[in-house]
This record gives sequence, structure tokens and C-alpha cells, in this order.
Amino acid sequence: MNYSHTYHAGSFSDVFKHIVLVMLVQSLRKKETPFCYLDTHAGLGRYDLQSKAAEKTGEASDGIGKVLRKQNMPPAVLDYATVVRAMNSPEAAEEMPRFYPGSPCLVRHFLRPQDRMVLTELDADDAQALKQEFHGDAQVGVHNTDGYAALKAFLPPKEKRGLVLIDPPFERPDEFRAAAQALTAAWQRWPRGTYAFWYPIKDRPPIDKFERLIGASGIQKVLVAELCLLPDTRAATLNGCGMMIVNPPWHMDEELRSILAWLWPRLRNGELGSTRVEWIVPE
Repeated sequence: MNYSHTYHAGSFSDVFKHIVLVMLVQSLRKKETPFCYLDTHAGLGRYDLQSKAAEKTGEASDGIGKVLRKQNMPPAVLDYATVVRAMNSPEAAEEMPRFYPGSPCLVRHFLRPQDRMVLTELDADDAQALKQEFHGDAQVGVHNTDGYAALKAFLPPKEKRGLVLIDPPFERPDEFRAAAQALTAAWQRWPRGTYAFWYPIKDRPPIDKFERLIGASGIQKVLVAELCLLPDTRAATLNGCGMMIVNPPWHMDEELRSILAWLWPRLRNGELGSTRVEWIVPE
């Protein structure tokens, strides 16, 4: 699978991932002490939904296009939608937006003066675009390097508080194994940090194996949340996506169940699919 950010910007999986990301960042903002955000596979800072790549899949219309038209959003969804709207003209505020924030621009919106962001991206062109996006921003560092290597290079951060997003493109067949090894090593270096790992859901066995690896790793406090629009038995299609969260904020499991109860009916196209919030390693 090649989950290129450009082709899937604003899709249902981006919507879910970015709402969870907003929830995690907002939790960090509750304390005055500074935090560091590390994005291992940062992609681009923003995406043009009218680009050839985005229009080729048209996935944004079934993702962010649906969400922006809804009313009575939960607070985390409203915070997320506010960032998307701020990136676009007022005319697009309630309709299909032209631009969509990647995780770097999304998190940058919530950084306070005392906070810091480290972005790493292996693709040279994307890394250069990120550097242009944040040129002159003293709170943002951009590095053209491997995301898993960045976990060793930049952790633990000097702030001692923070969040790591691991959002690989799943271009390699052993991505789950590589992620499990990298996440375990990162947690051993910085066990107090919060980690969020995004993964695609095609069929269930590779995910079950990944969860067993994490469960046996010694990592503490591991929560998973999933959103599936199709049954997770069709290996040839992207049926859903999940977020594995290490050291989630207090009561995040309850908040995620509430968010998914609002989000899933608004994104689905029929009665298929499911949601899941479950502790892999309990608190």
C-alpha cells in the first residue's frame, strides 16, 4: 500500500487522525509548561484539494467535505474544523475547502509561544516545501531525514513534555514490524511522552500481530481507536484506519467513544463498518 498524503488529503482517515491529534494537543495546552511536538512523517504543511492528485481520488468530498457541512460539532471537531476554515476563504468556510492542513499546519495553529515543533520528512521535495512553509518560524524545525531515525535523534526533548505523531506512508511491506520496533525503542528512551501511531485497516491479521508485538514490548498505557467504513475483511481496499495512543490523556477513551459516535454516522455511506476503542495495555 502507498498511503501518499497528497492523494488522500482531507479523506475520512485524515479527518479522524487530525481530530485525535487536536484532542492530544489541546490536552497538552492545559498546563503552562512548554511541550514539544515531533512529526516523524510530516508530509506537506498544507494540501491543495484542487490538485490533480487530490482530484484523482476525490476522497476529500467524502471526508472533510461532509464534516464541514454538519452542525452541533463536539468541541474537538469544532476546533479541527476551525483550523480548516481559517486556511480558506470565507466562501469556502461551510463548503468544500480549497486547502487542507496537514498535521504540521494543524498543530502549528495550537502552539503557544513557549512550545516547539520538530518536523521530519524523508522525501526531499516535501521537506523543502515544509521549509518554505515555515520559513522564519523560530518555533518550527524541519529536517530531511528518516522518520524512525528521528525518534532516536530528537527524543527525549528538552521540554520533557510532548507528543510524537508517527504517520508512515506504508510503502514497505514490513511497516507494522518496523513501527513496533521504533515505537518500543522510543518509549524506552522517553517513557513519559505521548505517542500517536496512525495505521490503515485493510484486513485484521496484520493489525492483530502488531498489537501483540506492542503488548509484549513492555510499553505501558496503550489505547487504540478505530473508524471503519467497511468491514475489515477486504484486504484489497482501505476499509478504515486506527490510531494507537501511548500515554493518552485521562479519560481519552471516553472522549473518543463520544467523538466516534458523532463522526461515524456522518462519514459512512451505508450500514457497514464499525468503530472501536479498546485498551491494549490498560492504565
